[in-house]
Amino acid sequence: MINPTGKVYLIGAGLGEIAYLTLQAQQLLSKAEVIIYDALVDNSILTLVPTNCLKLDVGKRGGKPSTLQTEINQLLVKYCQEGKQVIRLKGGDPFIFGRTTSEIQALIESKCKFQVIPGLSSALAAPTLAHIPLTDPVMSRCFAVMTAHDLEALDWQIVAQIETLVILMGGRNLAEIVHQLLRHERLPQTPIAIIKSGGCPQQKVWVGTLNDIIEITANQSLSPCVIVVGEVVRLRDFIDPDQYSWQQDQPPKNSILNQHIMSQPLLGKTILVTRSAEQSSLQSELLKEQGATIIEMPALVITPPSSWESLDQAIVQLENSFDWLILTSSNGVEHFFNRLIALGKDTRSLSQIKIAVVGKKTAASLQERCLKPDFIPPDFIADSIVEHFPESLAGKRILFPRVETGGREILVQELTAKGAIITEVAAYESGCPERILPEVLEALQTQKIDIITFASSKTVKNFDQLIKTLPKESLLTNYLDGICIASIGPQTSKSCINLLGRVDIEPQEYTLEGLTQAIINQYVK
Repeated sequence: MINPTGKVYLIGAGLGEIAYLTLQAQQLLSKAEVIIYDALVDNSILTLVPTNCLKLDVGKRGGKPSTLQTEINQLLVKYCQEGKQVIRLKGGDPFIFGRTTSEIQALIESKCKFQVIPGLSSALAAPTLAHIPLTDPVMSRCFAVMTAHDLEALDWQIVAQIETLVILMGGRNLAEIVHQLLRHERLPQTPIAIIKSGGCPQQKVWVGTLNDIIEITANQSLSPCVIVVGEVVRLRDFIDPDQYSWQQDQPPKNSILNQHIMSQPLLGKTILVTRSAEQSSLQSELLKEQGATIIEMPALVITPPSSWESLDQAIVQLENSFDWLILTSSNGVEHFFNRLIALGKDTRSLSQIKIAVVGKKTAASLQERCLKPDFIPPDFIADSIVEHFPESLAGKRILFPRVETGGREILVQELTAKGAIITEVAAYESGCPERILPEVLEALQTQKIDIITFASSKTVKNFDQLIKTLPKESLLTNYLDGICIASIGPQTSKSCINLLGRVDIEPQEYTLEGLTQAIINQYVK
């Protein structure tokens, strides 16, 4: 029997990363119960879905076993008929070589509700991000987009006459594409660009002509790529002359290119960012902006506490029992306010209570709920609250929603020593993930990592725990040699020293922005 509440959303993921998702796509992802996704969808997008969402990877990878399209169709129908909100996440736009019509036909035949959400196609976005305009009043009055999956099916006599060609999935067939164009009288000096991983931190562009592009890209891995053929490729040098010399080994001293490199000081560095499994990483975005290649490692799992009883009792008594509310993390903010709403209350219940928070990120989480903190300690660490508290703590009734186990006790001890009356309540729990992601382990094994960042003591402890669960032969005992260990603050640094043997970077300002700047300072002398 068909469940009428089920619906399938066929969504375009754009270039794969969160930055290229539409707002509508992000909103739908946040409510997904099942997500069925393709190979070119970045893992960061999966952090947007709820923790209990079923994730199914059905990506088709060239030269490797792939999920049959009929199986994908069956999965969509199955979960829709179970009443689930199903996301079918495709790279680019669903209707640009996405085999969406086959899936829609299966949904219609099974009387399943569906909706198509447009996405940003790499056919348009990758050339733009490589500074190649696809149209020009003189050089390109039209362009054609095609796939290289079945080159024999194309009428090359006609294709070769089109001013600008955009060819998707053509990395493996570059030689045949060039051969067909030359064979059908396209000039050997016709410009061509190969754009690999467009829009990603590892984007790479090769520029040449039909005559020399095979030689230029010899022994290079080109997939996934977008190929642009036509005179407009020459405009890249005009629009951004630095990009054309990007592949040169030694750009001229004091060139504009060098200035561009300085604007991305972490270019060429691969950074392992440890983070919560449930949250997208602001740290990753900050480091990407500086040119770094990011590998994310979930090292913390956030869950509800074993019981809501103590927090619920405190919320019921909020207005008459407390003078201050102290929040020391974004997780504390999120779980406290979610529970407040679940109990039928809202922020008006806090009208007579002052709020203290630790750190800019926690303050930002509070402001998302249209509230401003009454006090933020200057050093962005919990210990600083007591030293800089804006009024006498004697007799002050303080509510402290916190992690259920494993948190530091020093703050409560110092507040109590000053005469405050503290009510500690469990608002959430944090634990260690079950395993290290395969891509993280591979990066450690092959020594791809330059820097590891830690934003809390728990991520250090869980990282160490995950490493110790590996078979001895998985990693060399000195696997950290040559890797810079970056810690957000003093307590996290202590954990790094105790468990990892050292810490190399600690910022003066204990924030993610401060940590990013400290990493830049380490590499820009």
